[in-house]
Amino acid sequence: MLLRIIVIALVVWVVLAVIGFVVKGLLWLAFVALALFVVTAVVGAVRRRSHTV
Repeated sequence: MLLRIIVIALVVWVVLAVIGFVVKGLLWLAFVALALFVVTAVVGAVRRRSHTV
């Protein structure tokens, strides 16, 4: 009985660890995507202004 509880606790811990890594990884990816979006918007705005002048 005690061994079963320990195994269940270990499985839950592994699942939570994997979810934590995935969420942290996706959060990091979201920040990178946001930064690239801002850079692309700035470059597009600069090129647009240089063609209209």
